[in-house]
Formats: sequence, structure tokens, C-alpha cells
Amino acid sequence: MGILEDADLEWLGRSGYTKFVPAGTILVRESTAIQDIFVVLDGKLSVLARAIGNREIAPLYPGEIVGEISFVDSRLPSASVVAAQDSQVLVIPGASLAAKLDGDDAFSARFYKAVATLLADRLRKTVSHLGYGKHQESVDPDELDDMLMESASVGARRFDRLLKQLMIH
Repeated sequence: MGILEDADLEWLGRSGYTKFVPAGTILVRESTAIQDIFVVLDGKLSVLARAIGNREIAPLYPGEIVGEISFVDSRLPSASVVAAQDSQVLVIPGASLAAKLDGDDAFSARFYKAVATLLADRLRKTVSHLGYGKHQESVDPDELDDMLMESASVGARRFDRLLKQLMIH
């Protein structure tokens, strides 16, 4: 969220709608086409995959995006996403988002950079979780880069404004 501008989040809030997702509800079904992307506003979702016995691959918390991979590569979802608890999401219709991306180059650049950053972070966490890449880092892993800290802080403020715009909490 720190990469997107205030106006971008306002557009997302105006263009989407909120949806209550009761615990146990499947939001995205593996190998089944989806048309929209979602932003978790409240609650917790779980990413599950058949290949590993429908065990949780990752939890998703407020501020995280769902469906972005299928939106970007136009392929079927490789995992299911289920509400681990009662949750609320912002549904952003894929057709509206695609039109905005086609008509607004600056928004498009920020959106795709935000998605790329999100996916890079998820990949690093997955690789680390699988036990790969345990190389010695030259920086203390508990110390966050100043730019990353600022981006996270800005992102948190923007997400709070989005919640207020949608009147969540």
C-alpha cells in the first residue's frame, strides 16, 4: 500500500465494494477462474493447496491482496483461499481495474510495482519457510531498511484511510 498514492486507494475504494466472508467460506477456489481481486479489510484468510493435502500455505491478514497472480497472468488460481475467521474484503472488479490500468499509465506503473513488491516478499517468505536461502546476510535481519520502514508506515496510514473511506471499524 505504501507504493500506491492516496488517490489510487481512493479510486480502489470507490470502484470496489465490501463483502462479508463468513468463516469457512471459500473466496477463491483452486483451478476455478476468478474475475475480481480482493483486499483483506478485516479478519484472516488462509491459502490452501490440494498438492499438500489442503494444508495452509500462508495466512492473509488485513491489507493483503488476493487474486493478483491470476489477474496478472490470466491463469487459473493455483491455490484456494478460505476465510479462517469471519472476514471482510474489498472486491475490486477485474474489468474496472483492467480499464483503469489501460487508461492511466501512472496508476498502472504504481499498481504493478506494488504487486511485484508483494510477490517478491511472498516468494522470499516461502523460500525461507522451505529452508532455502539460509545464507549469511551482511545486515542484521531484525533491522529494517529506512526506505522500507517509511514505505510500511505510509502504507499503514493509507490503509487506515481506505478503511475510514469504506467505514470499516
